[in-house]
Amino acid sequence: MKLVSYRVGKEIRGGIVVGDKILDLQKVLGKREQESILCLLQGGAPALKAAREAVASLTHPRMLRALVGTVGSVRLEAPIPRPGKILALAGNYAEHIKEGGKTFKVKDTITPRIFIKPATGVIGHEAPIPFPKAAQFIDWEGELGVVIGKSAKYVPRERAMQYVAGYTVFHDVSERKLLIRKRKESSEWDKFFDWLNGKWFDGFAPMGPWLVTRDEIRNPNNLNVETRINGKVEQSGNTSQMIFDVADLVHYASQIFTLEPGDVIATGTPAGVGSGKGICMKPGDVAEIEIEKLGVLRNRIVREAKSRS
Repeated sequence: MKLVSYRVGKEIRGGIVVGDKILDLQKVLGKREQESILCLLQGGAPALKAAREAVASLTHPRMLRALVGTVGSVRLEAPIPRPGKILALAGNYAEHIKEGGKTFKVKDTITPRIFIKPATGVIGHEAPIPFPKAAQFIDWEGELGVVIGKSAKYVPRERAMQYVAGYTVFHDVSERKLLIRKRKESSEWDKFFDWLNGKWFDGFAPMGPWLVTRDEIRNPNNLNVETRINGKVEQSGNTSQMIFDVADLVHYASQIFTLEPGDVIATGTPAGVGSGKGICMKPGDVAEIEIEKLGVLRNRIVREAKSRS
């Protein structure tokens, strides 16, 4: 199934994509409590099974009652508009490590490098990415997003995939030359935190356009990933190039955190980022990230609105 979150006025509701149409999740299931994708995930495998069966058994009158509109006519939000945790991977593709000027060591000598992005960074398909006042060099990073389906702690690798609800397209937008205030001196720690803080701006975690459930993707570790800026291909890779695959990441993260339904793991980006080419995104640019079987996430860069304070 393809699951979406869509906006009606001030309310965000869950939906199921059938062809080019969006059906209201609550009306399909006939259950008042199942109004969002997160509610559905929290219901576990039985809730997802019920949703599949409900869609398969829809009659024409019921479909009409549940119909919201076509994909192009509805304002989509991120599939999980407010994840509890967004876990992102630094350096999970060897060629991306190399283009950053660092030496890649064999997998057995390293462990996943996980950092967290704030939920305030989350925006959906076609939503504008703000170009912050402090921005100098905004870069793109197209990534596979893994959405957790049930609580996981100390999960063995061989059972890790059972905890995955599905997948989405994720954009780890990054400010590479962060300068909020000048320093007389900069240590390596300062440089590290500049890199990290440069990933935390509002709107720097676009995801979507939908969540594709795990049963639809036979092998998430073999999907083509392409990033286009203004139509030009800048990144072209495959998730088979990841150093740590999806099961590795769920297993490893669960040794640190309790993973919860709706948490998102952004699995790292392939080579081809702008910093390796000396080019960056500017207001007016359009970023498109396409992942095989998951669709296209599109966002335009816009200059940040002036603060009212």
